[in-house]
Amino acid sequence: MKLKDMNLFRQQAFISGQWVDASSKRTLTVNNPADDTRIGTVPALDAAQIKQAIQSAHEAFLLWREYTPLERGNILRRWQALIEENSDDIAAIMTTEQGKPLTEAKGEIAGGNSYIGWFAEEGRRLYGEIIPSPWPGKQPLTMKQPIGVTAAITPWNFPMSMITRKAAPALAAGCTMLIKPASKTPFSALALVELASRAGVPAGVLSVITGDSSVIGTELCNSDIVRKISFTGSTAVGKRLIAACAGTVKKVSMELGGNAPFIICPDADIDLAVDGTLKSKFRNAGQTCICANRIIVHESIHDTYVARLAEHVREIKVGNGMDAGVTQGPLIDRKAKESMEDFIADALSKGACLAAGGKASDLGGLYFEPTVLTGITTQMRVFREEIFGPICPVITYNEEKEAVALANDTEYGLASYVFTKDIGSFYRIASALEYGLVGVNEVGLATGEVPFGGVKESGLGREGGRQGIEDYVETKYILLGNLH
Repeated sequence: MKLKDMNLFRQQAFISGQWVDASSKRTLTVNNPADDTRIGTVPALDAAQIKQAIQSAHEAFLLWREYTPLERGNILRRWQALIEENSDDIAAIMTTEQGKPLTEAKGEIAGGNSYIGWFAEEGRRLYGEIIPSPWPGKQPLTMKQPIGVTAAITPWNFPMSMITRKAAPALAAGCTMLIKPASKTPFSALALVELASRAGVPAGVLSVITGDSSVIGTELCNSDIVRKISFTGSTAVGKRLIAACAGTVKKVSMELGGNAPFIICPDADIDLAVDGTLKSKFRNAGQTCICANRIIVHESIHDTYVARLAEHVREIKVGNGMDAGVTQGPLIDRKAKESMEDFIADALSKGACLAAGGKASDLGGLYFEPTVLTGITTQMRVFREEIFGPICPVITYNEEKEAVALANDTEYGLASYVFTKDIGSFYRIASALEYGLVGVNEVGLATGEVPFGGVKESGLGREGGRQGIEDYVETKYILLGNLH
């Protein structure tokens, strides 16, 4: 990587304001998914070092909670400014370790940074209440107080924004946070914490711990010092974390898997729907939890929609995300590539047809052709499971109630989309969808100002918006008595 500031590329963990190696000297290797070359290593911390990091975060919390919300907000705004100033370098790091095109990486940085700016202000609005008293001579009131030491376990698909939307509300509320980034993409997190330190975040307030997920997860879940864990990742892992946190009755936030329906009504603007499909489905090579997973299109416009979509899909340029003009990078690993092949084989064996793509790219490596499948039925894996790749399955419907039933026929409930010109259709469908997020004629859902999260097996809690800081505070009730 050619960075303007090479100090942003760190290959050590960050604990209590210090860059540290593993006690055992054991490391984890990180490779570039674009060409499988070695980028660098990060330390595999042992259990004793994780305990040390937790204790350091607790000691820092006792000081950080005494900062005023204005003081904490000022530090967060300096962090936000430094991220913006160094966005080119962070984007280069992100594309190198994750694979997404450079333009997408820069977009993620801008979106992730919005959470820092939002929560820098929202921390000043953690209002308590003076409650009208039902008793003479007594006054009930409430106050919001930081929950304490928190932890974030973040995924590889958005290695920057998944951190800022967890760390920003935690720090704004007066909590400290330990970040466990995905082992495939740790360098974005380490660059962020370097900038946080430069912004004046005190030692121990924000740490990055790297290593084996099982070792780190066990220590975080079992610790009675860590009072809240925020996780973004698969539903299966989320369930295990929820169970593991039960022993210490931790607060948890879970942003888990998705199976997003993309309903296109007969009156929809087809070009707008095609554009929305392309932006939602193929961003990050389809490796997002809110991307369109099932296109549910009215039978009267199916052929026109598919023809236009397939034409644009064939124009997607697959390649190294650092190369100019590339709009789809590689998949994250070989398992992901094999999964795409299995999804397509299953669908074709059950009667689906290829409208575009359908196989590994001629570029080799981890590149895969953006794919459109038609003739989808509810028995196919591409309908029932989260694809997490550049496969776009299309299923038809006749009646509005049928579209809603197809959309809700899943254990997931994160994002959903509706394209229609009719306000009645929009209201009926959006109200009936069992999802935490609904985009109507729009697919860009996330930003600092709005609550993000799912229902059913897609998670617990919300990130962003005024709701996003509530999971980092406790409401304390105080009764003042004998006031006569």
